[in-house]
Amino acid sequence: MPEKPRPDRITDLSRLKAFTNPLRMQLYRLLFAAGSATASQLAEQVDQAPSLVSYHLRKLAEQGFVTAASARSADGRERWWEVASEEGWGFRESDLAGTPEGAAVVNAVTKGLVDSRSAQYRAYLDQSAAWGKEWTDAAFTSEWLLDLTAAELAEMEEELQAIARRWRERGKAAGAAGDTAGREHVSVHLYGFPFRPGHLPPRTPSAPDTGAAVSPTAGVPDGPR
Repeated sequence: MPEKPRPDRITDLSRLKAFTNPLRMQLYRLLFAAGSATASQLAEQVDQAPSLVSYHLRKLAEQGFVTAASARSADGRERWWEVASEEGWGFRESDLAGTPEGAAVVNAVTKGLVDSRSAQYRAYLDQSAAWGKEWTDAAFTSEWLLDLTAAELAEMEEELQAIARRWRERGKAAGAAGDTAGREHVSVHLYGFPFRPGHLPPRTPSAPDTGAAVSPTAGVPDGPR
C-alpha cells in the first residue's frame, strides 16, 4: 500500500521562524489557493510593493516553502512562484517548543494562523449575501464538545485529515477532467484541543456524553499537526 501523502513536517526552528512574519503567511496562503502567481500579482492582493513581496517570496524559497514555477517562467519574463508541496506544511509543538525561543516562535506562528483563518472567515461573513442561497446553505460552522483521551483525539485528527484529503482529491480530479462549473475555493478549518471549564466540577465517569454539536449554523488555507 502506498504511503499516505503527508504535509511537510517542520522540525527545524529556523524554518518555522519564516512564518512569524504575517505577510509571509498571507503570501503563502494566497499562493496555495492560486496554484501559481507572480510577485506583482500577489502584491496587488496584499497592497504591497512588488519588490517587497518578491523579497518575502525569496525568503520562503530559502526555507523550502515555495519554489519557482518553471513551466510558467520559461518565457524569461517575470518569475512565477508556486508552493513547494501540495500537502502544505505542519509542525508538532513537542518538536520545537523545548526552549524559551522555540516556545515563543511556536506560539507566535500558531496565533498567526488563528488570526489569518479568523480574518478569512470574517471576510466571508461580511460578503455572504453575495454568494447566494446555494452557497450560504452549504457553508457551515460547528463546535463539538467531547470527552476523549489524547490518543483518541490524535486518532480523530487522522480520520478528519483523511476525509479532507479525499474531498480535495475529488475536486482536483474533477477540475482535471474539465468539470469546473460551480466550483469555488472552499476553506475548512479544524481545531481540536483540551480545555477545562472554569468554576465547574470535573466530569465523572458516569456523566453522559451527549456528543451534541454546539451552535451549528449555515451561512458561513497549514498549521500545527
